[in-house]
Amino acid sequence: MSSTGRKVAVIGGGVAGLMAAVTAAHEGASVSLFEKMPKVGLKMGITGKGRCNLTNSAPIMDFIAKTPGNGKFLYSAYEKFNNEDLLSLFHSWGLATKVERGGRVFPKSDDAQEVRHLFMKLLHREKVELHLEEPVRHILQKDGAACSVVTDRGTYGADAVILTTGGASYPRTGSTGDGYAMARELGHRVTAIRPALIPLVCAESWPRELQGISLKNVTFSVDGGGRRKGEEFGEMLFTHFGVSGPIVLSLSDKVSLWRSQGHEVKGAIDLKPALSLDVLDKRLIRDFEKYHLKQMASALVDLMPHRMIDVVLSLADIPRDLPVSDLKKGDRLRLAGMLKHLPLTITGTRPLAEAIVTAGGISVKEINPSTMESKICKHVYMAGEVLDIHAFTGGYNLQAAFSTGHLAALSAVKELS
Repeated sequence: MSSTGRKVAVIGGGVAGLMAAVTAAHEGASVSLFEKMPKVGLKMGITGKGRCNLTNSAPIMDFIAKTPGNGKFLYSAYEKFNNEDLLSLFHSWGLATKVERGGRVFPKSDDAQEVRHLFMKLLHREKVELHLEEPVRHILQKDGAACSVVTDRGTYGADAVILTTGGASYPRTGSTGDGYAMARELGHRVTAIRPALIPLVCAESWPRELQGISLKNVTFSVDGGGRRKGEEFGEMLFTHFGVSGPIVLSLSDKVSLWRSQGHEVKGAIDLKPALSLDVLDKRLIRDFEKYHLKQMASALVDLMPHRMIDVVLSLADIPRDLPVSDLKKGDRLRLAGMLKHLPLTITGTRPLAEAIVTAGGISVKEINPSTMESKICKHVYMAGEVLDIHAFTGGYNLQAAFSTGHLAALSAVKELS
């Protein structure tokens, strides 16, 4: 598209910033992209365990439901640029994709670096002026509208500014919360920052003994007292500090919030969620008939990973060397209860720096959801994780960043034309 002659400054070269810069330049703006790190897209390069979970194939309404952090704010962004639009765009750029379990979409190459390199090519093709290792310190305004950005190397005039500096998690990729200070300078409110999609720390020592064990088809529940409850079914993992894995990460947002409010949080694992307590007891009776000549430590091999047996027996107060034939009914019922409710005391989360995403950020109440423009300072647009939006794992966070970045760029160019 022919140049509009209008200058757009994009601050932050992550997912939202890359999409915003490429889109604005393609629409004819003269774009400068400022990134404080030596490379753009560093966090993108480690998402999805280095494979880059681009989006999800779920219906777009599911994206709203999977975004506990102000999902409804994203209606307009998704209406204008949804997951199907994103994939069509990637395919037109030559990126092959595939859909995996849970609707998660990845590059066919399984390589996040392919996506990062694709954006590098697009920046070059669209003639985006790239300022690496040049952090923006301030956004200047005149008569209530953005007019320039300031770095240590100088002041750059801009007709519009798009703020896409990300959150405060994974600081080694450049996400250190810089955008919050710039937004505050403009008069924006920044909500409390806390970790989301983060492993949980437990008071008990026994999870450390089980470090590395992965549990599948279990239920993990959390209870913060009163109506503060949550439950997820799927896969989880024991670690040296507590628990992690997909279902733990999904519940961590609730735990992080409750802990920040001063509530104590209890956790529990149901190792056999498909069985009622009565059915599980009958299963134990059958197993103990099968292993009636064994000791208890050898009689549970069909029910759980071998390394878990001693822990579960200890929690149920049953000696590991107790002959199965000597087990009392009360002991058996207590064991069944432990298999249905393995208790944990959750003392907190891992540090914010280790979170997959940041909860909290620039208040969405001060952003126009139809344009991503600031309601406080004209010609300033905001997109991605710098906003107070966050979603579950599965490609939902990247789609939010792509969609808001795309909308911010289109709005900025349209406003200036």
